[in-house]
Amino acid sequence: MNRKLRMGMVGGGKDAFIGAIHRIAANMDGLIELVCGALSINPEIAKDSGKSLFLPEDRIYLTFEEMIKKESELPADKRMDFVTIVTPNFAHFAPAMMALDHGFNVVLEKPITFTLDEALQLKKKLDETGLTLCLTHTYSGYPMVKQARAMVAEGQLGKIRKVWVEYPQGWLSKLSEREGNAQAAWRTDPKRSGKSGSMGDIGTHAAHLAEYVTGLQITDLCADLNIMVEGRALDDDGNVLLKFNNGARGVLMASQVAAGEENALKIRVYGENGGLEWAQQEPNTLLAKWLHKPTEILRAGGNYTDRLSSYATHNCRTPGGHPEGYLEAFGNIYRNFALTLSTKLNGGTPTKEMLDFPSVADGIRGMTFIDSVVASAQSELKWTKFGS
Repeated sequence: MNRKLRMGMVGGGKDAFIGAIHRIAANMDGLIELVCGALSINPEIAKDSGKSLFLPEDRIYLTFEEMIKKESELPADKRMDFVTIVTPNFAHFAPAMMALDHGFNVVLEKPITFTLDEALQLKKKLDETGLTLCLTHTYSGYPMVKQARAMVAEGQLGKIRKVWVEYPQGWLSKLSEREGNAQAAWRTDPKRSGKSGSMGDIGTHAAHLAEYVTGLQITDLCADLNIMVEGRALDDDGNVLLKFNNGARGVLMASQVAAGEENALKIRVYGENGGLEWAQQEPNTLLAKWLHKPTEILRAGGNYTDRLSSYATHNCRTPGGHPEGYLEAFGNIYRNFALTLSTKLNGGTPTKEMLDFPSVADGIRGMTFIDSVVASAQSELKWTKFGS
């Protein structure tokens, strides 16, 4: 096979934010082309969006069911290879399951599904079919996040003792869901978003980042969830104490009412010999703080490739000093997924760097995190077992 992968998209029409981000990311390396879409539940928006993206009229679909069925009936050299699903949380499972049932690989927005049971069903289907699912936990796509993970895995910090991860935003400081903000409306609606607001939306990113960088798993947590804006139906603020499977302790904060903040995701990890610090709003920089020597500043794209891991260099795109941000991190996830899928379609074995993208296992951990946080917040007990 010597061609681009063919992508279909569910959701993400011209009235949506995240669809355009996915299309930019998928197109960044020239490995993928959008060939079809069911881009909105509104027929007119679906048609207009497809036309604006120059899709053939016969491949602009009005429902995901129509798209998956008709694409599966096309010749193998025409039909899509995978479908990207960028709908609100409640509308993830049905198109993902139908795509897998019809032999299509899947890229899926997080959180993976509406419930943990749905995520487990997807895992079972993936095991049965041997197909590939990619979950877009964007922040794991940054080169210096991958560098931090590699340094921890190599034992440079010694045994990990403490993890701080925080994700403050301020965009829901007012009751925006009642002021015409479509993004706020569905994210704060239990029927469309799920049982948690800020923890489901951005807390899952923070939890994934903590586990990804450290290579550890959360085993117990103690959560405090809050609704700070009167009249809101789901939590917009929360704090969680964490225990990890090596005995380390952690603190996780996720808030969407931190007025004045944008997307200030930050993680600090401390071991016996030193610590690491990374901030999403200064993504090219990783601070390595040592117990018995001065702090090091590591930079993405720096001319000291012997100090950077293969995972970091594999995901660097530009020379040092050229900022690589959110879109590039998103693009790295798509590129690794595309390289993995193309290699499999050619009968090869993907490299470990290609396989470095979030999967259904990460999605299950995310849904378990949401369930556990909500259970802990509602319980009179101090600690809740992860997954209980």
